[in-house]
Amino acid sequence: MPNIQNILAIASGKGGVGKSTVSVNLALSLKEQGLKVGLLDADIYGPSIPLMLGTVGQKPSTPDNKTFNPIMALGIELMSIGYIVLKDKATIWRGPMMSKAIESLLFQTNWSDLDYLIIDLPPGTGDAQLTLSQKAGLTAAVLVSTPQQVSLIDVKKSLEAFRKLSIPLIGLVENMSYFICDECGSKHHILGSNNIEKFSIENDISLLGQIPMHPKLSEGGDNGQPVIINSEDGLLTKVYQEIAAKIDSEVRKIEKPKKSLEDIAVTTEN
Repeated sequence: MPNIQNILAIASGKGGVGKSTVSVNLALSLKEQGLKVGLLDADIYGPSIPLMLGTVGQKPSTPDNKTFNPIMALGIELMSIGYIVLKDKATIWRGPMMSKAIESLLFQTNWSDLDYLIIDLPPGTGDAQLTLSQKAGLTAAVLVSTPQQVSLIDVKKSLEAFRKLSIPLIGLVENMSYFICDECGSKHHILGSNNIEKFSIENDISLLGQIPMHPKLSEGGDNGQPVIINSEDGLLTKVYQEIAAKIDSEVRKIEKPKKSLEDIAVTTEN
């Protein structure tokens, strides 16, 4: 199996903070910087990557009836349980079955030589996070939160979980940080201000960037046209590109073993 240089988890403590939107636009931002990128949707119960990238209904080919060829969209490679199960069928699986499905999507996908494989984790600190942390050979993780204290309480749990698992944390992205009034041009922090700055200092984690609220973000996700490639608002593109550049810079500083996914798979089976 071809070598993947960096496997980066995008995580959140709770749902509804826009983690998948951040994952998609960061993956595309890294691609725009000349890097080869894949995106794995590890949210088995609520896959959203097919919709966000306009690939609903597509099915991966299976050249040998054992492995999958990734779906291609906007220059990045994709894999999701949403390409395999029926669109409206509920996935009612216990933890071990879910973990096995994630492993299959990771190890049985014919990824190309990639600079980054971005893994969009499900929210929380459950079986999926543990499986990928132990078996995927994660290079690092990025946490996503909104400004509210209720979100930060759960982010704290995710932060501690990654540290216990010795997964390097690149930093924290504040999503839905503020919105800019169309009429007066001023920023409004309707979900709270300074909470994440304080949190990052207290927990010794870098604040990578603050992404504003904007209708184009949700519209782009619903229409399969992510804001990073289809926005007239230069601010959103600039914010995402700056965050992606910071992530890439920090990842390059991490010392990591030279292992392919095949090496990792063999190790976990022994």
